[in-house]
Amino acid sequence: MLSREKNERLCRVEGDAPMGTLMRRHWLPLCLVEEVAEPDGAPVHARLLGLDLVVFRDTQGRIGALDEKCPHRRVSLVYGRNEEGGLRCLYHGWKMDVTGQVLDMASEPETSPMASKVRTRAYPTREWGGMVWVFLGKEEDAPEFVPPPWAPTRDAKVSIAKVILPCNWAQVLEGAIDSAHSSSLHSSDFVPAKVSGAEATDKNWLRPSTDKAPRLQVERTPYGFRYAAIRRPIFDADTQDYVRSTVFVAPFTVLVPPNNLYNVANVNVPMDDTNTAFYFLAWGHPAKTPDTETWRKFLRAQIGPDVDDRYRPHRNHDNRFWQDRQAMKAGNFTGITGFPNQDIAMWVTMGALADRSEERLGTSDLAIVEFRRRMLTALDEFAAGEAPIALGENAIPREICSFQAIVPKSVDWRQYKVSHVWDDVPATQRLDSNYEV
Repeated sequence: MLSREKNERLCRVEGDAPMGTLMRRHWLPLCLVEEVAEPDGAPVHARLLGLDLVVFRDTQGRIGALDEKCPHRRVSLVYGRNEEGGLRCLYHGWKMDVTGQVLDMASEPETSPMASKVRTRAYPTREWGGMVWVFLGKEEDAPEFVPPPWAPTRDAKVSIAKVILPCNWAQVLEGAIDSAHSSSLHSSDFVPAKVSGAEATDKNWLRPSTDKAPRLQVERTPYGFRYAAIRRPIFDADTQDYVRSTVFVAPFTVLVPPNNLYNVANVNVPMDDTNTAFYFLAWGHPAKTPDTETWRKFLRAQIGPDVDDRYRPHRNHDNRFWQDRQAMKAGNFTGITGFPNQDIAMWVTMGALADRSEERLGTSDLAIVEFRRRMLTALDEFAAGEAPIALGENAIPREICSFQAIVPKSVDWRQYKVSHVWDDVPATQRLDSNYEV
């Protein structure tokens, strides 16, 4: 359990909330590149840490991220005209470029010098790994943009499913780092099999274990923590363990144990205190990683059948997430298709912001407890003037990755030599390659 006071400190991100202040020191995912792919295309609304923004790609292909409200009469620029190097407000024709400079005021005399003196708030952006990134903090605090661990080089293929969820970011993230639930909630999708390691098919992810009660061990790090969920394997359980090691990269990224074909991660970005942009990613070698539509179809997260054009899910609490009770009688554990949808049903039904003071945690919740301690400690350290968690010298080393493997009992999982799933070229070599942002 967590006291209500600590729960508020952990979860809330709006205004001057400590967690939001810490997150503003990081480059943050704002939207998918696909949402603003077209020069002079339709502007997009994005909400991040309680701040409403308008995002657009101008005639030259530059990305702009501006305060959503026009500086004139505070109407929404999402409805504006994206044309000839700027975004023009519909109300009185004021036009802003990607830097926030007002270029034109159609409602003012041509001789007026007012336009050159007016700016709206613009935020620096970067494009990388299929996402548009933004820095919301003070310009002097902006760190160098460093590619995330799930898109270390430009030649890495990244496929992303996006879903907007009506609940707090922390309960979404806690689901991502909770290895124990997968043996129950996802038992019809993560199937025990006589395989040498985790394998992926077009329908299921196979696992070499039937053990539903893992032993957890945690290693705290400057970037967050990593932990191992240790299970009995189907073969040679006397001499070997089945280890699934997950990596939490603060403030909201999880490197999920991969399968044999590609790596997996998720990013859980707080839109505000009670809404989250959930991104679920497959990444790795271009020949082995599924393309975006294949990935979304596998997850049941396609635009149209599963989510609307603003990534809001059709399945929800009101329609019981389309749960099929007949399928449950026939053997499916949840009756909910797509394992992220199974997770979403759990996260959303906790409420918009979960009350952790009423929980009763067990030994399998060790990673959940560590996440809460780690982030609350990070707030204390930051308030005391220390460097933000996971930035600068605290950043995750490029060789660190999640893994799952059959490991001899004589080997400590912390020292077990692993690399990201990649074809032919060792990941430790690839991750040292240069990149250009």
